[in-house]
Amino acid sequence: MDKLAVLIPAFNESQTIKKVIRNVQSATEKIDGTKIYVYDNNSSDDTATIAKEAGAVVRHEYTQGKGAVIRRMFREIDSRVYIMIDADDTYPVEAIPEMYERVIKHNADMVVGDRLSSTYFEENTRPFHNIGNTIVRGTINLLFHTQIKDILTGYRAFSYRFVKTFPVLSRGFEIETEMSIHATEKKDVC
Repeated sequence: MDKLAVLIPAFNESQTIKKVIRNVQSATEKIDGTKIYVYDNNSSDDTATIAKEAGAVVRHEYTQGKGAVIRRMFREIDSRVYIMIDADDTYPVEAIPEMYERVIKHNADMVVGDRLSSTYFEENTRPFHNIGNTIVRGTINLLFHTQIKDILTGYRAFSYRFVKTFPVLSRGFEIETEMSIHATEKKDVC
């Protein structure tokens, strides 16, 4: 069993995957027993080759969709703590040790990374994405009495218990909302 497994789902991320892996290696150098896993989801570029050369354990998920990738990662990897981060270099990896500590010391089942408190809203140009995130976040926080700042983030830390009991039902990017609801329902999120 790993002490910390960093999970990176990837689809055509050859431009950023090496940088993300190098940054994660640097951020986790003081956490012995860290292993970085890249799950390639049918990339048509050199994502898998670059990731392997950068030092990650590379595995493949051939069923398309982030939900399928996460289902496989959660099924195949055993670790005390898991950090999931996207391969597109949009998250501050320096937060990994703090997220790890919250799972270990605070016994949290899920820690949600926050990109919305920075300049994300200004930088994100996808139509309706910011509005959708705001609506979904507000609804979940209202219904479950939580204060999650970024419902749709792919940057999260998990306990072994969460990973092995979470029933991954989603096929695509709605997986983040599903995770948030599952954790808030159990009151195990911070």
